[in-house]
Amino acid sequence: MEQVQVNKIKIYPFKSKAELIDYVIDKHKILIATNAEKILKDNIRLQKIINNNIGYPDGVGAVMALKKKGYKSAKIPGVELWHDIIERYHKTKSFYFIGASQEVIEITVSKLKTEFPEIDIKNYRNGFLKEDDIEKIKIDLQEKKPDVVFVAMGTPKQEFLMEEFMSVYPALYQGLGGSFDVYSGKLKRAPKIFQKTGMEWFYRLLLQPTRIGRQLVYIKFMIRLSLGKL
Repeated sequence: MEQVQVNKIKIYPFKSKAELIDYVIDKHKILIATNAEKILKDNIRLQKIINNNIGYPDGVGAVMALKKKGYKSAKIPGVELWHDIIERYHKTKSFYFIGASQEVIEITVSKLKTEFPEIDIKNYRNGFLKEDDIEKIKIDLQEKKPDVVFVAMGTPKQEFLMEEFMSVYPALYQGLGGSFDVYSGKLKRAPKIFQKTGMEWFYRLLLQPTRIGRQLVYIKFMIRLSLGKL
């Protein structure tokens, strides 16, 4: 499957979550959710990581940009994708979890074990890492050898960390942002109407008005998209 360049970011125009999972499950790559914010983000290191791995259309902005270039793709929420991977492969793949608070990661792992009794969780830990913690995780990954590693720490920190881990232990990695918080029940996801209309970002803004600075990027994105400058 070919990548499509939008601004400086290369995105795979997957038509469904199933197609994405089929394509990546046995690859040693980093799965990175792409949206308007990442497409416009001026971070050379992050751009390189996305372009060398698998950026997928997580936001409605990415889907719209791909459509304008002639590609019909699905909006694939990362907050659902990681769970779908587990649901499909919990009997045949092993997993490793990094991120969120200790309380949230404990709840997440406990809930997963209840939902998928046969799941093979090699290890897990919270996302508050010091330099020596990172080195310990590298050693642990090499010893435990998980097939899939989920890292929930926010962009670009999680992408930089996954790149570092990948350099010593190749596997399938996925950055999850606040997905553990949502799964554990600590953070409420937007109602279905916001999800279906691609307005989850607006719902989060209503809950957290302090995000207004970040959300202004959508206005800039839509202007550039309409002018054909992406």
